[in-house]
Amino acid sequence: MTIKLSKTEQRIRRHRRIRAKVSGNSLRPRLSIFKSNKHLTAQLIDDTKGVTIVAVSDKGLRGKTKTLRGKEAGESFAKLALAKGIHVVVFDRGGFIYTGRIRAFAEAARAAGLSF
Repeated sequence: MTIKLSKTEQRIRRHRRIRAKVSGNSLRPRLSIFKSNKHLTAQLIDDTKGVTIVAVSDKGLRGKTKTLRGKEAGESFAKLALAKGIHVVVFDRGGFIYTGRIRAFAEAARAAGLSF
């Protein structure tokens, strides 16, 4: 007999599996994304030092849809990362499926100059 997990519990399990394999360092920090029902937050993390290098949220952005705000956040995130001299990152989607806001953020960040 299997136990049915909630969507949140399933996402947390996926995220733990991802984090077991993905880690960031000073040369290639981890780009971690969190998505709530209303907003998207992204951080650039150096796991060896335990330091957040760059953080961006889509709060206050002018896009009419969540996907457009995710795209704007990806562009601004890439500009901040490139200003800090970071060009290559490890992508951690946080257990979320790679569609919608997550995909828009990632593609906009890639288009703006980040590679992962």
